[in-house]
Amino acid sequence: MELSASTALVTGANRGFGRALAAELLGRGATVYAGARNPDQVDLPGAKPIALDITDPASVAAAARATGDVTLLINNAGSSTGADLLTADLDDIRLEMDTHFFGTLSVARAFAPQIAAGGGGAILNVLSALSWFTFPEAGAYCAAKSAQWSLTNALRLQLADQGIRVAGLHVGYMDTDMVRAVDAAKSDPADVARSAVDGIAADAYEILADNAARQAQAALAGGVSTLYPQLP
Repeated sequence: MELSASTALVTGANRGFGRALAAELLGRGATVYAGARNPDQVDLPGAKPIALDITDPASVAAAARATGDVTLLINNAGSSTGADLLTADLDDIRLEMDTHFFGTLSVARAFAPQIAAGGGGAILNVLSALSWFTFPEAGAYCAAKSAQWSLTNALRLQLADQGIRVAGLHVGYMDTDMVRAVDAAKSDPADVARSAVDGIAADAYEILADNAARQAQAALAGGVSTLYPQLP
């Protein structure tokens, strides 16, 4: 995909990885709509702030009406409640699914016709190494990311004949507010954004941004005993 000629919408672009993605795209000459629930929080020079709450269908529809020329959609907006599937409040578990699965689906449904009408383009869904591996203490997030991965595969197949290439970005921990309390190695969001945008430019279907993602993908072939050796 030729990025300098693209018009991108990045969801959750007011901070963290979304802001890094928007900055990387701007640096490559793309026009960028920076979606955020509060567009006043978008402080990236050159970006076009746009109100967008991906869990609110009316907000998604309004954002689609306000644009009209998007050729690249990046579904980045996320949540992380730390909800355990067995003990957490069901509302926290629903939030993870409403954000990562239903929110991503809602935005894709709203913007795919726009991308197709413009001659085609791309959608990138920001997934996770935890699409493929589960930590029980964050089971709701992992389940939602797994669902988002399946959604990505379905959209990839359904939108291909409309000239829309659907990619998934898998990545481990990044140094953002969402995982500030996690004591583990973290990637620089700017580095991951560069890898992600490189992948879009190369028309990749799957982008593995770090070792955590590569190791999780490789472990799938080993089955349950490889993924979860602690099981009896």
